[in-house]
Amino acid sequence: MLFIENLLVTQDHRQILSLPKASLVSGELVAVLGPNGAGKSSLIKTICGEWSTNQGQIYLHDKSLQQWSRQQLAKHLGVLPQASQLSFPFKAQEVVAIGATPLSLKRRDIDNAVQKWMQATDTWQFADRIYTSLSGGERQRVQLARVLLQLSQAVHAPLLLLDEPTSAQDLGQQHQLLNLVKSLCQKNGFAVISILHDLNQASRYADKVWLLHQGELVAQGSPPQVLQPETVMKIWGYQPELFFNSQGQQILV
Repeated sequence: MLFIENLLVTQDHRQILSLPKASLVSGELVAVLGPNGAGKSSLIKTICGEWSTNQGQIYLHDKSLQQWSRQQLAKHLGVLPQASQLSFPFKAQEVVAIGATPLSLKRRDIDNAVQKWMQATDTWQFADRIYTSLSGGERQRVQLARVLLQLSQAVHAPLLLLDEPTSAQDLGQQHQLLNLVKSLCQKNGFAVISILHDLNQASRYADKVWLLHQGELVAQGSPPQVLQPETVMKIWGYQPELFFNSQGQQILV
């Protein structure tokens, strides 16, 4: 579904990102981990085409990003940034409806889709509130509803890119959001790449981990393969203890 090959991104003659090879398939949730400045957000910006590459290719459903029309790419690739710069006095439901822009939907179908995805993201209760009056976490979930509406008419399995989606959420909302994302992978065939900082959330929800350090992809594999105490010590400079919960999932403390 997504295949990255020999990717190199530089700015001002400085290497920002290097990925020799990485891939994911429909139904997979990949957690992108690494310390601050490791290149995580740079990876998201490069995959979605916001940043150009100096070398290499990114393929989505066997086509390079350059081969996709803007409208078709918008139906199959959605991005949730860390924060939105939207400052107009739109209602929350009007912000979500923006996700229907690349779609050919009637007004009634748009209204139904807005309600569906706002309910899924636990934002329907403030559908009529002004977006800028919402908390950071509420705005983040409204934007997620917008992106999910944007991807709702995809012909092929959609790719969802999440840049720290839990950063503004309280603990309960973090797990609610990640459970929703995991369900989209398992039931709807989404492929998801999500930047996370909580290693235990990555262990619990992710199928694969891409570990970045100083712009390099230094490890990839299942969470138990990648998140070993010695690796955490090497990358983050902290020596954790390793435990397992009743479901056999590892916990780093």
